Amino acid sequence: MDFDWQRGALAEGLACYRSGEFFLAHEHWESVWLRAPGAEKTFLQALIQTTVAFHHLQMSNTAGAASLMQRALRKLKPYPDAFGGIAVRALREDLERCLLDLEQGRTALPAMSPRIEPFCAPAEPGI
Repeated sequence: MDFDWQRGALAEGLACYRSGEFFLAHEHWESVWLRAPGAEKTFLQALIQTTVAFHHLQMSNTAGAASLMQRALRKLKPYPDAFGGIAVRALREDLERCLLDLEQGRTALPAMSPRIEPFCAPAEPGI
């Protein structure tokens, strides 16, 4: 499956996610998730769980948010640093930071949600 983050439901969901419209992002991504096979389906489910976690934070449901972050992290763990055009390592690191904040009692919505950003491979040496 090719992930297209430039147009269609994935792009629309990403725009919603970036603007803090987490529930709408979930809705867009779920439409792709329903048709996705195997590893792609699990990956999209982790992204959806991330968006729903931040929707829960917006609604002051910190327990629900923490639970969904943990589930998303478990799903993202086996993926390489980049998958489906997304920088998975950065996303995992941000989710871990947010989860730690919640576990330490810092329950306010973070200024920045976890990065769901396109992965850009480093340039080859000498190029």
